[in-house]
Amino acid sequence: MQVSTTFYEGFGGAQLALHRLGTGRPVILLHGLFSSAEVNWIKYGTAAQLANAGFACLMPDLRVHGQSAAPHDPAAYPPDVLARDLEALVDRLALDDYDLVGFSLGSRTSARGVVAGLRPRRLVLAGMGLEGLAGWSGRQDFFIDVIDRFGTIRVGDPAYMAQQFLKTMKIDHQAARLLLGTMADTDPADLGALTMPTLVLCGDKDNDNGSADRLAAALPDARRATIPGTHMSSVTEPAMGAELVSFLTSPA
Repeated sequence: MQVSTTFYEGFGGAQLALHRLGTGRPVILLHGLFSSAEVNWIKYGTAAQLANAGFACLMPDLRVHGQSAAPHDPAAYPPDVLARDLEALVDRLALDDYDLVGFSLGSRTSARGVVAGLRPRRLVLAGMGLEGLAGWSGRQDFFIDVIDRFGTIRVGDPAYMAQQFLKTMKIDHQAARLLLGTMADTDPADLGALTMPTLVLCGDKDNDNGSADRLAAALPDARRATIPGTHMSSVTEPAMGAELVSFLTSPA
């Protein structure tokens, strides 16, 4: 199987990349902050595991990431623009029966999309805890600081690894700063909208976005799963794909 790439119009006409692998039941996979579909889903075989299990993997590069547009016009960054881009993808593909998987920022985007009205059959929130949704402003401030101090952060500083990842992924700093400003906290009461069966999936050493246990407890129909790894390394684990396949193919 080969990955194919096309482009679609997100909010405001932004050209966003969509990578596809496999045929069968549609599953949208949303990557993490400063990452890409290639790094999160393709490189380490997660998408291939899903494709081999009978899924059509739909993997957009989020705005400002990967091969997608990174506009500098502030008008291209209204509140919740990533959720709006997700809605545009669902509309463009006329999806009415699909699954939705997010990792880190992708989980936040998925949750915001469901709160706004999207209705996937099943939902996966990976690399995410309750504080990463309800207390996003703290994480937002952390990443804005990384951008503002880029190039001056030294080994030993808690922001060093984020700086190095930002550098490796060649993220446009100006666009990334605008994007970070579009994200608001999610009221825990709003999580009641996530009524579909949900998997909360985190590495055993991943607390970057707070407590996955508390997130699972806050959702109407969620179960918790743990795989090896930190926030950065868990996406490289074969266990990531195995857990996704198990959850998405399990009986209702």
